[in-house]
Amino acid sequence: MADPSGPALTLYSRTWCHLCDDMLSGLHSLQSGLPFVLTVIDVDSDPALEQRFGEWVPVLMHGDRELCHYHLDSVAVTDYLRKIR
Repeated sequence: MADPSGPALTLYSRTWCHLCDDMLSGLHSLQSGLPFVLTVIDVDSDPALEQRFGEWVPVLMHGDRELCHYHLDSVAVTDYLRKIR
């Protein structure tokens, strides 16, 4: 049975990153029409994440699958979420 709250997505970001703020805002807008759980992780809080992502943020992931980076691709994310439901 599918989780009623929707799939769990992870946004890797930085607190001082305007692109991260933009993606987060766009994701909150998407949540109103398509349920998903969103966890935001500050890559600067973990040296391994900082090493992994460097300046490659924001990055939106579902498990190990990258959905988009730098800018929210709302069409691709929406299509993906509908496909996996």
